[in-house]
Amino acid sequence: MKIGFIGMGNMAQAIAAGFIYSGKIDGTDVYAYAPHQDKLKANAGKIGFIPAPTPKALVQSVDVVIIACKPYQIKDVLDEVGSDIYGKAIVSVAAGWTYKTFEEILGDNSRIQCIMPNTPSMVGEGVLLFERINTLEVAERAELMDLFGSLGIIEELPTELMGIGGAISGCGPAFMDMIMEAYGDAAVKYGIPRTLAYKLISQTMIGSAKLQLQSGTHPGALKDAVCSPNGTTICGVAALEEYGLRNACIKSIDAIMNKKK
Repeated sequence: MKIGFIGMGNMAQAIAAGFIYSGKIDGTDVYAYAPHQDKLKANAGKIGFIPAPTPKALVQSVDVVIIACKPYQIKDVLDEVGSDIYGKAIVSVAAGWTYKTFEEILGDNSRIQCIMPNTPSMVGEGVLLFERINTLEVAERAELMDLFGSLGIIEELPTELMGIGGAISGCGPAFMDMIMEAYGDAAVKYGIPRTLAYKLISQTMIGSAKLQLQSGTHPGALKDAVCSPNGTTICGVAALEEYGLRNACIKSIDAIMNKKK
């Protein structure tokens, strides 16, 4: 299977690097096109894929086309490649585009699967949301799910939940990064060197997440287990409640979902 990326921004780089570094696919079977050819070639040297000179040349070279350009660019890209994309499997990682959107443009000339990945896919700890409705062949979809599965966990969602799913897992890494940075500042304030501060906080976040995933325990119960009566942790929890941590988290998702309307 030869795979080609149209667009090579941060998300596409994370996916391409994850594919190649996992060993599931060789770099010689991964192609990419981006309009800034110098930057594309620099990323090709770093990650290991083959740069393509035009979208049309890329589509002609691959079996699976991963649409990873900006959502507003997709219609122009599809117009440019024209009938060369017919018969290809199309995997879209573009926010806001669904199976129905592509079907309205391409009809039944291509096989379509929309996915919402996130940047931790680069280190094999991603969340990859697969839109349930698709027209991939059964064996083809299984092969692609196995490939994307090397980047993290895969969950299928109906079309109407892809938006909120993407808000949580797609935007969520930025929110987690802000939390890490904030606690890093607090650690530095009290004397811990910044590099060590980020190491301690990042590992604490990884460990807490893994504990919840592997145990299946409600996050509130895990929090309660750390809070001793009249202890330090419950004082910190009370401060977070006072300053509105939960409300801020919910409002961040409200802002995303309201923007999409």
